[in-house]
Amino acid sequence: MLISFDDNRLSDSLFIERVWRCHSERAGMFVSVATSHWDIVVTRLDGKLTVTLKGPETKASEVFCPAHGEWLGIRLKAGTFMPELPVSRLLDTNFDLPSGQRTFRLDGSAWEYPTFDNAETFVARLARAGLLARDTAVAAALDGDEQALSRRSAQRHFLFATGMSRAALRQIERARHAASLLREGVSIGDTIEQAGFFDQAHLSRSLGRLIGLTPARIAREERQLSFLYKTRPPRRE
Repeated sequence: MLISFDDNRLSDSLFIERVWRCHSERAGMFVSVATSHWDIVVTRLDGKLTVTLKGPETKASEVFCPAHGEWLGIRLKAGTFMPELPVSRLLDTNFDLPSGQRTFRLDGSAWEYPTFDNAETFVARLARAGLLARDTAVAAALDGDEQALSRRSAQRHFLFATGMSRAALRQIERARHAASLLREGVSIGDTIEQAGFFDQAHLSRSLGRLIGLTPARIAREERQLSFLYKTRPPRRE
């Protein structure tokens, strides 16, 4: 394995979906899969710490991984955003923050680096400082409350709080769910049914664009993928 994921835990924070950390054994290329979330990532490489705002990804891509790196990731829930930095500006890109030996800078202030254990405390401090917020209407809509957003305002809310349309978000979550099923040994036919695809051609097109591999290659675990974990099935509408 090029990248080993050491820990991955769900969070009870209103803002955080999960916290993860990993390290690389060697240098090489891996497939970064599409994701509807953005992350705050702390990188330790050659003794240097860097904080990166890693935006949602709308397609799969090939990414180089350096050797002997360590990463801590705080994955924010869909609908969580920085008021001064719309998620749309982070889409398919990374934004490195000014980082020093002990602290990094955000909004003109110095902040201590978060750890795996204090991620919730760190994010709560960001929220209290007004640097992080959550669109409750988007969160409710994603949880199935169809009255949370009017048809007219839905697109505007989703674009601001998630950087993408609701349809695009659902497509990414469905593809990630299908990839997780295939990695667990579920057959292609059953994956089509459980993940809500029309047929195998539909599944293959979606996974090729969003995961970067065919269903068969995903099932055979031929390539190292970025952070991919078991998810609940996306809601069908």
